[in-house]
Amino acid sequence: MPNSSDRSCGAQTPDDSSQVTVRSRATEAGGPAAILSTLREIRRNDTGIVRGALTLLKLNQPEGVDCPGCAWPESPEERGEIEFCENGAKAITWETTRRRIDAAFWARHSVAALLQESDYALGQHGRLTEPVYLPPDGTHYQPIGWDAAYRLIADELAKLASPHEAAFYTSGRTSNEAAFLYQLFVRMLGTNNLPDCANLCHESSGVALKESVGVSKGTVQLEDFAQADAIFVFGQNPGTNHPRMMSVLQKAAQRGCHIVAVNPLPEAALERFAHPQNPTELVLGGTEITSLFLPVKIDGDAALCKGMMKALLEAERQHPGQIFDWNFIHEHTTGVGALIADLDAVSWDEVTTDSGLSQQQIRQAAEVWKRSRRIIACWAMGLTQHKAAVATIQQVVNLLLLGGHIGRPGAGLCPVRGHSNVQGDRTMGITPKVDEAQLTRLEQHFGFVASRQPGLDTVATISALRDGSVSLLFSLGGNFLSATPDTELTAAALRRSRLQVHVSTKLHRGHLVSRSGSLILPCLGRTEIDRQASGAQFVTVENSMSVVHRSQGHLQPASSQLRSEVAIICELANVVFGSRSPIDWLSLRDNYDRIRDHIEATIPGFAHFNERVRRTDGFILPNTARERSFVTDTERANFLVAPLPKHELLPDQLLMMTIRTHDQFNTTIYGLHDRYRGIFGGRRVILMNEADMQQRSIRDKQLVDIHSHFANELRTARRFVAVSYPIPIGCTATYFPETNVLVPLHSHADKSRTPTSKSVVITVTPSAPQ
Repeated sequence: MPNSSDRSCGAQTPDDSSQVTVRSRATEAGGPAAILSTLREIRRNDTGIVRGALTLLKLNQPEGVDCPGCAWPESPEERGEIEFCENGAKAITWETTRRRIDAAFWARHSVAALLQESDYALGQHGRLTEPVYLPPDGTHYQPIGWDAAYRLIADELAKLASPHEAAFYTSGRTSNEAAFLYQLFVRMLGTNNLPDCANLCHESSGVALKESVGVSKGTVQLEDFAQADAIFVFGQNPGTNHPRMMSVLQKAAQRGCHIVAVNPLPEAALERFAHPQNPTELVLGGTEITSLFLPVKIDGDAALCKGMMKALLEAERQHPGQIFDWNFIHEHTTGVGALIADLDAVSWDEVTTDSGLSQQQIRQAAEVWKRSRRIIACWAMGLTQHKAAVATIQQVVNLLLLGGHIGRPGAGLCPVRGHSNVQGDRTMGITPKVDEAQLTRLEQHFGFVASRQPGLDTVATISALRDGSVSLLFSLGGNFLSATPDTELTAAALRRSRLQVHVSTKLHRGHLVSRSGSLILPCLGRTEIDRQASGAQFVTVENSMSVVHRSQGHLQPASSQLRSEVAIICELANVVFGSRSPIDWLSLRDNYDRIRDHIEATIPGFAHFNERVRRTDGFILPNTARERSFVTDTERANFLVAPLPKHELLPDQLLMMTIRTHDQFNTTIYGLHDRYRGIFGGRRVILMNEADMQQRSIRDKQLVDIHSHFANELRTARRFVAVSYPIPIGCTATYFPETNVLVPLHSHADKSRTPTSKSVVITVTPSAPQ
């Protein structure tokens, strides 16, 4: 039985349990604390007060910098001089620090020593300033020139028996221009091995929506929130993960919109929110946001949706034609008969048991639905990281289809993306799937033949590294090790590679897990000037609502040796392909308008790209579902049914979900506090229901070991502080990446293959004394 308790490989984060302190959780977000936190970040990250403030004022502004912290859009009509949130400030000050990692740093610090540091401490060393190389079995990274680095990569690629022995990972911070060139480079090499961070988060959303409504993106625009009568927020903590969304929810609540929060945990921002830019609220307090909070069990959202639809079906039968939008259903959908049969077959006992909610609570939610002419459903990873994630999201879609809440102003589907361009990367073609139409367009435009062999997603890439069928991993941004599941297994797989290449701005744990060779190629941050032969360049991104707009840095680069992601891809491609390439890669590096011309020629929706993206607010990509044109196999929106997800737990077992703290963005750790939840000083914490703790004779703040159970495999993470918290019985929550070690690689969502980081079966036992 595999056991992941051994930290000898250094992949797991160091024990900080002795530093953890616990206070009362907050019941309001924003306010003065958010302002003070922003000021502390400027000081802590050594950005310089004036320099830091001027940079923040450029954030999310026309011709300014798009915040890398989330993909929430700006309102063109209401854009103010301050368009950043507390966590956006953390992201920017973290990037713009004046601390530097140079050759002397690498000479002083061995890889083994750095592995003993926390993720937070690694990030605090500062910006990477020059390419460095860790040779096979080396102890220290050492400087290497750019030309030598490119030659090393090209030589390793040439040694592969097949291009499918390489995989090319992408982070959601990558711009449209870089992502387009990256996938083009990879496909010209002859493979579709393009795993990306979307495989780990919203892949389930894309698969579910494509089957249901024919598009893999949301169907709303920002203005719809100003017209909605009800907004259902499933499995999302916007106060931490998408803070600028809170001003939109606050305005909705203030005008009387019903906001229903569905989450195992109460989140402070969805209770009350005080806008940090509103002086009155800073003094008197904020706005109550949620009109109904439903503390659903982990993975109980599908049962809630079915229960709501069951209650609505009862009302429809009592008042025929007054509840459901039959005109929409008959004209635009198929499968409603199967849905009704499925709702009749499920019992209320099953619904309440699986959701953890009472019938009364579920009927309250159904009443909100009945009273609302326009409904928006939002969700995030609380829905996407379960085995039945795709089917669960489709129950949310069913709920809206019954009322015709798609393609109507003030209504629609809103998967809220995390990384700032994760949606744009997929639009640009970052996917291991074979899209015949897109490959044909690339072939005809660029004059090459692309492989039709499906590529590897992230889970498959780890397996391939483990069994040796992939030996080279190139990561364009991101922290592959810490973002992925099964940390010890993944670390062991990475150590089997012949070469890892990391395009990065700062040091992270993924740089430190190698035996056969690793390159770190330092790149420009979003905030920095990107000068090429034709002058200063800008890049573009696509937000959660399919708006494509520009982003341009204004700070001097942290080092003269930094190169843009675009330049790195183009210069590497020039070395790899040489005169054999039909593309003048260096001309694309010199002028990004030329890249956008190629995007326009090969990707639908980008007509007049260079012209339209120079408009103040960019442009919106087409969305057929928003127009009530459903590009599915049936040419209609599909009601899709599935059995409720089941978790057959043994008496001593619990269900664990991984979550973020308020001081992190994905795998980037800005600090060691989670102030809204009352956790300070450390991250090795497990939130538990008080009754579950009593049943196991675990005291509040006692140290415990967590064991995950999957397919007769045991994984262990040691020395976590147990904290009594208002979470449903049988449910627990821990922070990632600390507990990614407990997430089994081969436990993933049906169809989307997203790791089940929100549905981990665990037991909890007291830690042994040290």
